[in-house]
Amino acid sequence: MIHVRQAEASDRDTIVEFQVRLARESEGLDLDRAKVTQGVQAVFDRPNLGMYWVAQSGDLVVACLLTIPEWSDWRNGTVVWIHSLYVLPEFRHKGIFRAMIENLRSQVRASKDLIGLRLYVEKRNTAAQQVYKRLGMDSQHYDLFEWLKNAPCR
Repeated sequence: MIHVRQAEASDRDTIVEFQVRLARESEGLDLDRAKVTQGVQAVFDRPNLGMYWVAQSGDLVVACLLTIPEWSDWRNGTVVWIHSLYVLPEFRHKGIFRAMIENLRSQVRASKDLIGLRLYVEKRNTAAQQVYKRLGMDSQHYDLFEWLKNAPCR
């Protein structure tokens, strides 16, 4: 049985570990663990930055994601961005992300202020793209452009 809940500060070290693994698996990047720890802690210290969610199987946290609000003046509402999604390898293909996304969809449906969900995916991560498509998401509207100061070189 999978239980999805808002993360607590006691989940911080697990979330940090998941983010380090995510960067390595998805983009071949070795992140600075101390910097990631500070970044994750910042979300717990400053809730306006976002909110972590975790999925548990029994007492074990098996997945996490970060939601970040984005105001849309065009739609007069808040779009919830999904970031930093990670599922332990041995728990993949078991409906964990589906449970997490359905939890978020339920919140959007129940809220007069929330209007939808968005996420971005690394272009070469075709497995994740197929999962998102199966869950009814599409990439029809926008391409992402970015500039990041001190971005890791590829």
